[in-house]
Amino acid sequence: MRLVATEWETVQRFAALVALPPADVDLGTGAFLIAQAGDPGADLKPWQGQLDVWADGIGDLDGLRHRLFAELGLRGATSDYYHPDNSFLHRVMARRVGIPISLSVLTMEVGWRAGVPLEGVGMPGHFLLRVPHSAVYVDAFAGGAVLTEAGCEARFRQSTGAGPEVAFGPHLLPSVGPHDILGRMLANLAEIYQLRRSGTDLEWVARMQLALPGAGVAEALQLAGAIELQGRFGDAARELERRAQARPELGPQLTAAANALRARNN
Repeated sequence: MRLVATEWETVQRFAALVALPPADVDLGTGAFLIAQAGDPGADLKPWQGQLDVWADGIGDLDGLRHRLFAELGLRGATSDYYHPDNSFLHRVMARRVGIPISLSVLTMEVGWRAGVPLEGVGMPGHFLLRVPHSAVYVDAFAGGAVLTEAGCEARFRQSTGAGPEVAFGPHLLPSVGPHDILGRMLANLAEIYQLRRSGTDLEWVARMQLALPGAGVAEALQLAGAIELQGRFGDAARELERRAQARPELGPQLTAAANALRARNN
């Protein structure tokens, strides 16, 4: 099964967006494009407009937290954590349930509209938010809880299982921009679809990942694997060969993978 025309169009729009410099990449647009690819028939314009409604009347961080987590009831998914719906913004908004990064993106988007900026923090194991130029952190998955660095460390050790031998500090609390955030959202979906052996879904995810800056051999191999899952062995090999020609520095690895794929399926 191949991607339908609407999925191709969405992937192309995503690629055009992330080709822009980081300062020009609209995070919300990128996240909604991911949702559109995962739910091609959905009308997402009303949900995008709803963000403005949610932001109306908010004046500070406490007001933002109260609106989203007390009034609207956004909460972390404690069951069926690995369901794709938890990564698609419109479904998170409708169900009021999500995973750390999707809830964080919603919080950032509403906060930006309300004049309460927050930045993403790519802590391993658990995505967080931070008030810029401060040591004030917010855990959107935990009902918008405000954390100190000690609280962040507790979240890190709980989510990763790291013991005291692993040093914790600012190096594990990096500020991340839209490319990294969108990449992390796609990585979550790739893991889900790989486990489900859903080749068509994994294909659009991999094509979006390949559009991100820094994509390389791993992403190209994942795309080929997604196409192979659909029984399109020749297409998978040709995809690798085409990318080997376009990226000479990756050519030997991708060509070898294409040859191995052809041999495996002859």
